[in-house]
Amino acid sequence: MTVPDPRELALRIRLRAVRMVAPRGFGYLGQALSSAEQVAAVFASARPGVDRIVCSPGHYIIGPFAAAAELGLVDVSGYGQNGSAFEAIGTERSPVVDYTCGSLGQGVSAALGFALADRFRGSDARIFTMVSDGELEEGQVWEAALFAAHHRLDRLTVLLDANNSQVDGPVDTITTLEPIAAKWSAFGWRVWDVDGHDVSAVGEHDEHGRGAGPLRLRPVRAHLRGVRHAAAVRPDRQRDCLPEPAGAHHRVHARRVNPGRAIAPGHRRRGADAGA
Repeated sequence: MTVPDPRELALRIRLRAVRMVAPRGFGYLGQALSSAEQVAAVFASARPGVDRIVCSPGHYIIGPFAAAAELGLVDVSGYGQNGSAFEAIGTERSPVVDYTCGSLGQGVSAALGFALADRFRGSDARIFTMVSDGELEEGQVWEAALFAAHHRLDRLTVLLDANNSQVDGPVDTITTLEPIAAKWSAFGWRVWDVDGHDVSAVGEHDEHGRGAGPLRLRPVRAHLRGVRHAAAVRPDRQRDCLPEPAGAHHRVHARRVNPGRAIAPGHRRRGADAGA
């Protein structure tokens, strides 16, 4: 699809996400703020009706919803209301993406299914898969990574949001995941480790090796960027629109991660509820 300025889209994703969550304080806002550039890069690269988008952590779904709304693809005015398909956590009926998960750690496996089906059909479709670093605590992710490399499913790209955050605290205090890039590389993947808030860096490798060669993984190091950052870029858009309960909830989780430095708040637990 045509995205003239992915950086501007990332900003608009943040603002739209805040407006979606603000009326009721309902939704995983931190994840949308953390992954805005990643989502913008995916929507700038994916071909409508051809390529597929998988959002493995269901609590990241507000980001894709916001992107689609900003591109005029959907109307999210009913977000969070009874009967709406636009829910705070992705479900089997979620629009916009091709697949999203309830239990975490399953998204890469779903992406493999798409990649195999496309290969059998002779399709050149690409599959963009958003994954959180907390999900790497799930063995299924690593099984899927091995399977993908063994079968040379080279149309698959994983964007790993390495924000070091989950509900129990920093991911590296729960489970040692590093060196993430070296581990995926050892599993047979091509890896780029980039700044998750540099939309150009996130997206620049999409055209490299297109159509053949090894798989691609981008562990994108992302910390929280929210409304204050958006206001610094576009001062005319600054507004305090979160209700106090939502703002308090947001601040509490930021403190739990690292006092004095707000990084993307996690809202998921280890195991079946792995990190953000």
